[in-house]
Amino acid sequence: MLKYSPEGTNNALVKKFENRSQLKEAMKNSEIVEGKVLLCDKDRNLHIDLGVCRGVIPYREGALGIQEGSVRDIALISKVNKYVCFKIIGFHKTQSGERIAVLSRRIVQLECMKNYIDKLTEGDIIEAKVTHLEAFGAFIDIGCGINSLIPIDMLSVSRISNPNQRVYAGQIIRTVLKKREAEKLTFSLKELLGTWEENAALFSQYETVGGIVRSVESYGVFIELMPNLAGLAELDCSLREGQSVSVFIKSIIPEKMKIKLAVVEAFDDCEQTPELVYFEKGKHISSWQYSPEGAVKVVRSEFGG
Repeated sequence: MLKYSPEGTNNALVKKFENRSQLKEAMKNSEIVEGKVLLCDKDRNLHIDLGVCRGVIPYREGALGIQEGSVRDIALISKVNKYVCFKIIGFHKTQSGERIAVLSRRIVQLECMKNYIDKLTEGDIIEAKVTHLEAFGAFIDIGCGINSLIPIDMLSVSRISNPNQRVYAGQIIRTVLKKREAEKLTFSLKELLGTWEENAALFSQYETVGGIVRSVESYGVFIELMPNLAGLAELDCSLREGQSVSVFIKSIIPEKMKIKLAVVEAFDDCEQTPELVYFEKGKHISSWQYSPEGAVKVVRSEFGG
């Protein structure tokens, strides 16, 4: 398991200490630990049960960017009942006489940036955790609670109207670094979900298979067969986006990247997040071409300049 893994994905880091000697040893060894946030108090300090005592992450140690003002308080409030990483940086006695451990999440994130994230190059494939969804894309934890974004158009080649049609919060996914900028990293998913040929090879003409309606246009209905593969059926205004259907494959045309379909039956259930199938198994890609050789339209991604 990666040392700087997304928060809540490495059970080996979750600890409850039995005595203060263990706490002091963890501090001495600069161990990265994870614990569940029980409370975010009125001063935005995060409280964690460490077993032998309570641990507190002071507001200014809550996240990278808090001190600089580039991260909003919601980044801390939203961590209640979730696991966060931290290091033990000291001990403190409260006015009531309680001895607590002082923790820092910011220090772990700084270390993660220096030793891991800053060394990533465009085309590197990593494991990440989906933290939340917005209309424009999916936010992911790429390590120790540091967030980045997969824009909606980079979630798949097959068109979707909302990120929840491809991923869901809490999901562990593989993703590739698409673009590195001074203050921002942008990731992509679609290059890992297979080319047109790889996806189309799973289907044959005259088969009847399941699919999901992704959009109803004036000229026909786009139906997703795989996250990176959709076909077109004749217009049927009774169909709606997100609806499950069974479809008959009339023809598969590689040079036009087209699959012609006929809807056999529509169902009331809606499967919003189909299982992701990864065709790319490596740790780095320099380029990727979705379209078959000789296709009329070329769909290609380049990484690293």
